[in-house]
Amino acid sequence: MFLEIKSESGSRRGWIEVICGSMFSGKTEELIRRLKRARISKQKVEIFKPAVDVRYDSENVVSHDLNLIASTPVEASTQILLLATDVDVVGIDEAQFFDSELPSVCNQLANRGVRVIVAGLDMDYTGKPFGPIPALLATAEYVTKVHAICIKCGNLAQYSHRTAGGTKLVELGEKENYEPLCRSCYQSSVENRTKK
Repeated sequence: MFLEIKSESGSRRGWIEVICGSMFSGKTEELIRRLKRARISKQKVEIFKPAVDVRYDSENVVSHDLNLIASTPVEASTQILLLATDVDVVGIDEAQFFDSELPSVCNQLANRGVRVIVAGLDMDYTGKPFGPIPALLATAEYVTKVHAICIKCGNLAQYSHRTAGGTKLVELGEKENYEPLCRSCYQSSVENRTKK
């Protein structure tokens, strides 16, 4: 599905792929799968993650199922442009934690002929679009929305409901702080919380 395409002039064509969804939906798992396949096909791959994400590992990108791939943590998205030289594929995990320059960075890479694969939450815990993800969704050639399973009813879940912690927008956590919920169960949980 994502084969390298050359333009009429013979130069490589780049593009952006976005993998989005709620927490526990398999975004990082899918990112790792695509990056490993690119490596199998002998493509040069670089992977980046925000330095703030140290939940499983300070350097590697690690899925909830503990699959991992080596990455470079960066403080700002513009660092990716400096570090992603002479590559075919760039992977970016936890894109929602990056600054507003990330869409521009991804577009510059794609314009250079790089395949850019980005994974991140499309909504924050309040159900609103999260960080640079909406702009990436608007400019990406390929979008994959993955779903978790609602832990209350078993339907497809697209919300990351915060069950513990504060009200800061960015609050790192796992199953002790978040649960995946479907629309109906999320709305019920929000209504119950506001009644308290």
